[in-house]
Amino acid sequence: MGEHGIHIALSAEKLFDFLSFPVSNTLIASYLSISTLLVIAFLLRKNLKELPGRFQALVEALFEYVLSYMEEVLEDRKLARKLFPIIMTIFLFILVSNWAEHLPIFETIFTKAGEGHEYVALLKSANTDLNTTLALAIISFFTVEILGVVTVGFWKYMGKFFNFSSPLNFAIGIIEFVSELARLIAFSFRLFGNILAGEVLILVVKYFVPYFLPVPLMAFELFVGFIQAAIFALLTLFFVKIAIAEVEH
Repeated sequence: MGEHGIHIALSAEKLFDFLSFPVSNTLIASYLSISTLLVIAFLLRKNLKELPGRFQALVEALFEYVLSYMEEVLEDRKLARKLFPIIMTIFLFILVSNWAEHLPIFETIFTKAGEGHEYVALLKSANTDLNTTLALAIISFFTVEILGVVTVGFWKYMGKFFNFSSPLNFAIGIIEFVSELARLIAFSFRLFGNILAGEVLILVVKYFVPYFLPVPLMAFELFVGFIQAAIFALLTLFFVKIAIAEVEH
C-alpha cells in the first residue's frame, strides 16, 4: 500500500541480482519460511526427551495421526513412512508461507529496486508467485509419477495411458494422460489464485475500512491458508493412491 493508493502486484518483483540470478521479494519470503521450519526442526530435535513434555507430545501425536491416516489411505505402512516426509514438507512449507504473509513486515517495508528504481515491497507472500506454486506442483507431480512407476512397474503404469487393445481404450488412455499433465496447471493456479485473492481482499479492506473489519478477515485467511496447505498435501496423497492402484480393464 503506497502513498497514492493500494499497491497490488500480480507477479513477483525483482529486488536485485545475485550472480546474474534475479532475487525477488517472493524468493526472500520463501527462504524466510524455509529458515523458520529449519529453526523449529533444530529446536525440536535438540530438545527431544524420552519423557516428552506437552509440546513434544502434541507434535508427536499430530505426526502419528497424519502417518496413520496416510497408512489407511495407501494401505501400506512402509510406503506411508516413505511418503510422509514429502507430504509433511509440502504441507508445512505452504502453511508457514500462507501464515507468514499476515506478519507486519509483509507488504509494509518498501525498498527501491528495478531499472526505474521504483519502490517495491521487500517481502511478498511466496505463494502469490506462480513460480513457487508451479515448483510445488512439479514436486507433487514427479512424486506421484515416480511412485506409480516404482510400485506398479514401468510398462504396466504406462499401459494406463497408452493402451492399444482397442480404439476406445486408446482414447481413454490419452484423455487420462492429458488429465495427468493438467494437474500441474490445476495445482499451480488453485493455490496461487486462492492466496492472491485473499491478499488482495485484505489490502482493499485495510485501505477502505482500516480499523475493525481486517481483523476477522485476517483470522479467516489464516483458516484458508491452513485449508489450502491441507488440500495440496491431501491431493498429492490421493493421486499417489490412484497411481499405485492396479490397472483395471
